[in-house]
Amino acid sequence: MQMIKLSVIALAVAAASTQMAVASQQSESNGFIEDSSLNAHARTLYFNRDFRNTPKGTQSYREDLGLGLKAIYESGFTQGTVGFGVDAFGLQGIKLDSGRGRNGNGQFPTHSNGKAQDNYSQAGGAVKARISNTTLKYGQQFVDLPVLSTDDSRLLPESTTGFLVTSNEIENLELHAGHFTALSAQEQTSQDSNLDGNLRSLDLVGGRYNLNDDLSAAYYYSDASLGHKGAGERTAKKHYTNVNYTLSLAEQQSLNFDFNMYNTKFKNKDAPSSKDSNNIWSLAAAYTLLDAHTFTVAHQRSTGGNDNGYEYGYDGGGAVYLANSVQIHDFEQSGEKSFQARYDLDMATFGVPGLSFMTRYVRGTNIENGNRNNGKNWERDTEAKYVLQSGAAKDLSFRVRQATYRANDAANYTDINEVRLIVEYPLSIL
Repeated sequence: MQMIKLSVIALAVAAASTQMAVASQQSESNGFIEDSSLNAHARTLYFNRDFRNTPKGTQSYREDLGLGLKAIYESGFTQGTVGFGVDAFGLQGIKLDSGRGRNGNGQFPTHSNGKAQDNYSQAGGAVKARISNTTLKYGQQFVDLPVLSTDDSRLLPESTTGFLVTSNEIENLELHAGHFTALSAQEQTSQDSNLDGNLRSLDLVGGRYNLNDDLSAAYYYSDASLGHKGAGERTAKKHYTNVNYTLSLAEQQSLNFDFNMYNTKFKNKDAPSSKDSNNIWSLAAAYTLLDAHTFTVAHQRSTGGNDNGYEYGYDGGGAVYLANSVQIHDFEQSGEKSFQARYDLDMATFGVPGLSFMTRYVRGTNIENGNRNNGKNWERDTEAKYVLQSGAAKDLSFRVRQATYRANDAANYTDINEVRLIVEYPLSIL
């Protein structure tokens, strides 16, 4: 990890001194207050999960309703060669409806008696500095990178603590490097609550280069230390590669190809000779017609000796940039091969801007189960969304998501019917 830490410093120095730089963001700074912003966001989420064929005495139904409030302040940078600033956020989760026998969807902290907590809150912040087009941020923050991505699929998002360097010195190239030491859970308030503090540290480096408007490529690497000291410590070294290409066809027609791949190697510190690995990749092809219809097909495959297949969560619930990572399942089990067919409809072309529809079907096979590869599963998702386009409530959105997941016994997952109703309202204050 020391080499990665040194590379962070080297990245910042090299980026600041390159002669291939684009126009400097720092030279255009208007000031700490002048460039500041304050945004608020309210999310109401009704979450219903109906588990099928569960063992006797096991909770088979979960249902809750909550309100998540989020405020994010981002200052500008002070003027000068090096600019300084601060970011801060406040989160508040409020239980509107739940019960001891219905709790468990990961929306609220839970008391020892199984009852959901009525409300919970969290606040955090980070300091930042910028030279030219390179920014260093240290503190508690939200990150969205392929090898570290804070999840935002419940009332409130995860957050991570550490430092992140982002450089845009070279035109069309964005570079990242960072070191992180904690990850919060979505339904908890402490900085190191995700998976009971499983993430001890994570170093990352990588970037994305846009060769032109139609073709881009990305590579990221992370080195994570996991587990509690003296109890199951291990390391996880992860490589991520992406290539995205859009081919323009006739007028208002295009074909997009998106390739994603992860390679992860795990090593148990108590047994250095014991190593597990996982390779998982996906390739999606999407045909768009008249800016209204998009037809997508995708294939995904997981291989390697790691019994758990592709493991994520320690680097954020969003760190799974794969085509078949869908509403309930990620089709990431050991040996699994999966195929997806998807259709998206944007009703703006038909005179109803803001209204959209999506449906998809994913089927997985070849899941390893002991010495056999006979696990099978499938998932069907449907989503409808409407966003108000004007008026006092502009950008207020309503979304309904329904999913059905089924698996045979060899796949070792529980059948689920799921419904989510989501109302969101973003508000720009400054």
